[in-house]
Amino acid sequence: MHRLILALFLLITAPAVRAADQVTVFAAASLKNAMEEIARTYEDDTGAQVVLSFAGSSALARQIQFGAPADVFISANTDWMDALGAGRHLAPDSRFDLASNRIVLIGAAGTDPVDLSDTDALTTALQGGRLAMALVDAVPAGIYGKAALQSLDQWERLAPHVAQADNVRAALALVALGEAPLGIVYATDAAAEPRVEIRATFPDTSHPPIRYPAAALSGTGPETQRFLSYLKGTTVEEILRDHGFLPVAD
Repeated sequence: MHRLILALFLLITAPAVRAADQVTVFAAASLKNAMEEIARTYEDDTGAQVVLSFAGSSALARQIQFGAPADVFISANTDWMDALGAGRHLAPDSRFDLASNRIVLIGAAGTDPVDLSDTDALTTALQGGRLAMALVDAVPAGIYGKAALQSLDQWERLAPHVAQADNVRAALALVALGEAPLGIVYATDAAAEPRVEIRATFPDTSHPPIRYPAAALSGTGPETQRFLSYLKGTTVEEILRDHGFLPVAD
């Protein structure tokens, strides 16, 4: 009986024990294509295993706050990383900025550009349809998009037409599938989806700087530090550039 209880205990607790040569990375949804390639190259180079989990930065940060077993967090904005830092979830001195991006207006492939300086242009281009965006009060892409529209004095007019999605890739899918005529996503998302095209690029001055901070979570081991060092190398820099990400401005 005691052996049975011990066996059951070990079976239940075994999944919580992570292999020493495995790194679990929670990354913003907009990084999906790039991070999948980075993980492959890291595994080929080191023999270690990288487990990836993608979602909106807000959802991932909350999962970490509730104890999800992540080793590395890569956010699409600084606020959610700041929140984890304030809660002492980050390993000391491990945080750095990985990349930058732009936000763009997208539509179906073959559609015309939109002049963002014309206050009626966006409303006209919607033709009564929806503007797909990530959650505007929680997900970084939505936060940046809302800020840009506010800067252009167009938010109040467009807010009733916004279709909010859980993350930026879900907003991208709404446009790609024809469920929404327009969407606001990152430039890298638009480049990854052949069914959409960029119709306008929002000025950098219309929203806070887009940065992707990365950090190790507290209590993680040497393999996590090795992976973070890899993220700072030229191989990852080239992969990010190939996927359309920008270097972080000083």
